[in-house]
Amino acid sequence: MSHTFRALLRKVGSGPHTGEQLTREEAAMATRLMLLQEATPAQIGAFMIAHRMRRPTGEELAGMLDAYEELGPQLQPIQSSHPVTVLGIPYDGRTRTAPLAPLTALVLATAGCPVILHGGDRMPTKEGAPLIEFWQGLGVDWTGLSLAQVQTVLEKTGLGFIYLPTHFPLAHGLVPYREQIGKRPPLATMELMWCPYAGRAHVVPGFVHPPTEFMFQEALALRGVTFYTTVKGLEGSCDLPRERTAIIGLSNTSASSLPLPPSLDRLHLHARDFGFETKNVPLTSVPDLVEAMNAVLDGHPSELMQSIVWNSGFYLWRCGACSSIEAGIRRAETLLIQGQVKQTLQTLQQATTPLPTL
Repeated sequence: MSHTFRALLRKVGSGPHTGEQLTREEAAMATRLMLLQEATPAQIGAFMIAHRMRRPTGEELAGMLDAYEELGPQLQPIQSSHPVTVLGIPYDGRTRTAPLAPLTALVLATAGCPVILHGGDRMPTKEGAPLIEFWQGLGVDWTGLSLAQVQTVLEKTGLGFIYLPTHFPLAHGLVPYREQIGKRPPLATMELMWCPYAGRAHVVPGFVHPPTEFMFQEALALRGVTFYTTVKGLEGSCDLPRERTAIIGLSNTSASSLPLPPSLDRLHLHARDFGFETKNVPLTSVPDLVEAMNAVLDGHPSELMQSIVWNSGFYLWRCGACSSIEAGIRRAETLLIQGQVKQTLQTLQQATTPLPTL
């Protein structure tokens, strides 16, 4: 038993009247002890559910991110005219709406805006379809690549994926606890902000509940992150919805400006104002959606095409590749119809399969 961890557990698990918040350093220590399995299974499970019930603070989330930076993988800086965009999407996947991130990432990379994604396999508690399955359906398998190989792919194609079982087994080792406690632990909130990249990045965490966004702001400010975008997106992802208002927070640092003290500007986007119907694309099955994705890459009009153009247009503007959202929408549509995004996918397929063992 870890006596250090027991003291931290007592602080978060003592109830609303006597419980205490952890400092940033204590939260980092607790996360470190869990990742290294120096805390016992009973301690880890108790901490996760107690912390879930009490809710984490921004300071605690910053400490958890500190531990992930210390013990987790990091891709090294690459040469790019735009910061690398890191899309934070819930690891437990999707069950209702089509994920837009894989094709959006391909559009952005085609336009010279690198993207890193991260996640694992089907995960509790939602057990939804994870991004890795859609990439595999598109002929890109990140699961067998070493971190050095992912680095090479990122440098060559502008796309990277951190796959937990291979690249961060310490974090993957905590997945069974999610199933056993039956709730998302605060780790799931922290993961949305995690940036496994050592260079200048544009961090994009998705969220569902407004208090989560406030925690993002505090945690990112404490860690000195000045370029970020928060999105109340589809199923907690950073995919822009069409059926409702897209609620977005923009830090006041843009892709082309110097770092400034972080503050947040609010943006409310309505798909209908940009010529799109207010209809999200449902997720029926992974094979069906992969087929629809390939049709989009072939330039065929569809509801999925509209969602990808809508989502990509916003991010092309936010990443600094276009002067307006409208210009971003036009460029995304052109890149798809002309087949340039499909060419990026083909380059990615060649870069990832096969690669020599390093």
